[in-house]
Amino acid sequence: MQNIKILYVEDEPFLGKIVRESLESRAFELRWVEDGALVLEALEQFQPDVCVLDVMLPNRDGFSLGREIRVLRPTLPILFLTAKNQTADVVQGFDSGGNDYIRKPFSMEELIARIQNLLHLTRGTSSPASTHLAIGRYRFSPTRQELLLEEQSRQLSHRENQLLTILATRPNEAIPRKDILDQVWGSDAFFNSRNLDVYITRLRDYLKEDSGVQLLTLKGVGYRLVCS
Repeated sequence: MQNIKILYVEDEPFLGKIVRESLESRAFELRWVEDGALVLEALEQFQPDVCVLDVMLPNRDGFSLGREIRVLRPTLPILFLTAKNQTADVVQGFDSGGNDYIRKPFSMEELIARIQNLLHLTRGTSSPASTHLAIGRYRFSPTRQELLLEEQSRQLSHRENQLLTILATRPNEAIPRKDILDQVWGSDAFFNSRNLDVYITRLRDYLKEDSGVQLLTLKGVGYRLVCS
């Protein structure tokens, strides 16, 4: 993971020290900022590949910073750290420009996996337009969690975005159901499997305006996104 630069914004000294040491030990280059008022200056000076941003900060809150960062760096992946459990706070994070979120307390393995996932989706892109994937007549932006059809735009939820990303990056390929469950939910437990059925139904509804796009269920196997 050399040459990956992380702007890490966290005001809890003990947690910040642990995360910094853990990430640096894995060859990430890290700039740790503890004050919300110093984030934009660090952003300009450090030019990070990803921003890991706490919500509760002194002087500036993470949500307002996320909105400003998104204007300054439209394609920069933003991962929110939050101790809040309310769904509304998660939604606010995405509305503020976040690509993903992780709740405290978290494991370093989960944090690194989420960072790597965001980088996989965005690294090597140089402009907002280059982050779009074509799905028939649709354009899909994993970084913005947005599905576009001509002048219409649909904002996707975190899970919808994860699932469509897996399908859209492997078009016309049979993707095992278990692989999807492991990547999106972390296990193929029954409850997660039922959730997947719900999200597949939603995505089919979102993509129904283009008859050349089909999200097929492969019985006993998984799913295939067909784009003609």
